[in-house]
Amino acid sequence: MPAFDEEDRPKKKITHEIGQDLTLLSVAELNARIDLLREEIARLEADIKTKQASRSAADQFFKR
Repeated sequence: MPAFDEEDRPKKKITHEIGQDLTLLSVAELNARIDLLREEIARLEADIKTKQASRSAADQFFKR
């Protein structure tokens, strides 16, 4: 049976659970999670803007 290198193993997807224990995470892992959360916040904010624009357009249509 061939030995597996670290590169051959499937990468574990970075996830974060609100309130989870952080004591076993390295600084690099914490920074990766911060980046992940920032990307998710940006995605959520973009969706809010899209929905607000749609709502505003609908409000303008029905006010006339």
